[in-house]
Amino acid sequence: MAWTDERVEQLKKLWNDGLSASQIAGELGGVTRNAVIGKVHRLGLSGRTKAGGTVSRNRPQRAPSQTPRSKRQDIGGIVGNTALKISPDANPETLPQPRPRKFEELVIPISERATIMQLSEYTCRWPIGDPMDDDFHFCGRKTEDGVPYCSYHRKVAYQAVSDRRRDKKVSAA
Repeated sequence: MAWTDERVEQLKKLWNDGLSASQIAGELGGVTRNAVIGKVHRLGLSGRTKAGGTVSRNRPQRAPSQTPRSKRQDIGGIVGNTALKISPDANPETLPQPRPRKFEELVIPISERATIMQLSEYTCRWPIGDPMDDDFHFCGRKTEDGVPYCSYHRKVAYQAVSDRRRDKKVSAA
């Protein structure tokens, strides 16, 4: 549907009268609400008079907090979720530290090292080194059927759910 001069003038009049885009689309017929909004935008008709007065909303007053100010926790301007934030007056030395996992680096003989072309479903796919270096390789040790890592690298890669929960509690406390 093309916008004729008469329809554009009618659109301007209805817009200035305060009708909504849906109402104008209904009056004009053969045009959608979105088409009316687009035409209003292209014509620059953003400023319009409102039909009727402004509607004032009477919002109920919020009751003051029942907890006295001295009992409330002062979060010192921190915005958002504060569950895992450390308070500014906390001493870092007294905070519980997560236990570091100690794994000695596994020494892999040159004969067992594997390139990407030598990997199979029975070889460990643990990458060792920087892929941009010439001595980059994969572990290449024997694995159990359907497991991507050898027993040593499986211990490094996987962590029991109970261990993860315990470590999270220690670091959050």
